[in-house]
Amino acid sequence: MTPITIRRMAYAASFAASTLPTLAMAQTSPAPAPATKANPGAKDVSSTAEASPIAESYPDAAIGDGVTAGGYNQSRWAEDWSKLRDPAKRKDIVDQLKFISLAGDGDVYLTLSGEARLRVNQTTNPNLRDSEAQRQDILRLFGGADLHVGEHLRFYGELAHGTLEGRNLGTALPNLRNKLAVQQAFVDLTGTVADVDVGVRYGRQTFADGPNLLVVPRDNNTLFFGFNGFRAWARTAGVRADVFDFKPTAYGNGGTQDDNAESARRFSGISTGIVVPETLFGGSKLYVDPFLWRLRNRGQVWGTTTAREERSFYGLHIWGDAGPVNLDWTINYQGGRYDDRSIKAWLVLLAQTYKLGDKKNAPRVGFHADYASGGGAYGNGTLRTALAPFGNNIYYSYQLFATPTNLVALAPNVTFSVFDKLRLTAEYQRSWRDTTSDAVYRANGTAFAGTQNFGGKKIADTLRFQAVYPFTSRLSFTGRYEHLIAGPALTNAGYKNSDFLAGWISYRF
Repeated sequence: MTPITIRRMAYAASFAASTLPTLAMAQTSPAPAPATKANPGAKDVSSTAEASPIAESYPDAAIGDGVTAGGYNQSRWAEDWSKLRDPAKRKDIVDQLKFISLAGDGDVYLTLSGEARLRVNQTTNPNLRDSEAQRQDILRLFGGADLHVGEHLRFYGELAHGTLEGRNLGTALPNLRNKLAVQQAFVDLTGTVADVDVGVRYGRQTFADGPNLLVVPRDNNTLFFGFNGFRAWARTAGVRADVFDFKPTAYGNGGTQDDNAESARRFSGISTGIVVPETLFGGSKLYVDPFLWRLRNRGQVWGTTTAREERSFYGLHIWGDAGPVNLDWTINYQGGRYDDRSIKAWLVLLAQTYKLGDKKNAPRVGFHADYASGGGAYGNGTLRTALAPFGNNIYYSYQLFATPTNLVALAPNVTFSVFDKLRLTAEYQRSWRDTTSDAVYRANGTAFAGTQNFGGKKIADTLRFQAVYPFTSRLSFTGRYEHLIAGPALTNAGYKNSDFLAGWISYRF
């Protein structure tokens, strides 16, 4: 385990949770570690690998493929098991599955991967309404196959199953309960042109090339959030660029025949990266990632209106380590049109931690301060509601009761180790509305009905705790607790306090 980060870790909320603990789940730093606002997350939390940028190619930790820790990544295709080409380095029968030579003395080889996760969630006052508690018993099963044909061609496929049982479940969404889904299926073609590493990928795939709060595979779900389309990249030692054009996957809850690309939404753009010279700030591993995206949605809902929205994202993401400080900062202006109305919105997301000591598991203290504009959803004129389209949905609430839309949040946090392996994170978050003329929004982007009609700036105080214990590199336990104290922005509209308790055990290979 290594230093935490506060946002990308949350992105893996379950994945990172099994590899690196963190609370708010933070953004990934260039060193593998548990974090708070993270790839958890997400699997529920984590930080990137601590490898200095090398001269020959862009640093692996910063190419936009999420967090790899202990060899494992939320996106299993991002893992590199080629070291197991040497049979002497294989320690057990599972290692035999990571490099199966098929031809050409290992030039053609297959890597198999999988995960089984058994999870229980308990939520009081579900939906923040005065009602009987909800219990979710969730089973996740993944299986993947990664076929490398020579140095330049690769095929990847992944099947997923989700089981959901319990009490007071309501409607079971297909990303929680699903008989069988093709979660990923794509082909890669890579090479080198004039000392530039280039590649193109086509098919169904996860995508995490951007700030964790804006785009991640969402490990908190049973099935990952994925896209259909192409991604292409070019990378040198100090600069990179990715272009993409996607439609999100719309799961059915039956077999593999009812999972399709959405027709209503299309997400495209360019994500870039620049390595900051290590000599700055007394020795640093920092990255500056400008991005320009466009999201088109024919069925966007704001207030009581459903209409076409075309939203552009102009952003700058700065993240990494500078001495004992880990930071993850995003500034994003959003423009465009919604139902013939102009969009002018802002996201400012600032997460940072400070490492107390030199040991790799030394405690970290930090805070995140975030601003997401709101206003105009229930009126006319300019729309000022910020949107985090496909981001880490547990960053502000394990119960999915908050998102960076019409939100101001401040949260100090601390992460420390007990008994060497046990990693604990605690966070106290205070949140407010940017404007009381707009609603309070859930993680799925829908409004808490009626909150736009009542005064009250304060949304909630939220206390959150996470514990992660890795029994081995493959087997881990994660526990979470959250207590949400509803503020006037919620209670004036009839919403209540809520407690959330979750625990799961995960095995992956």
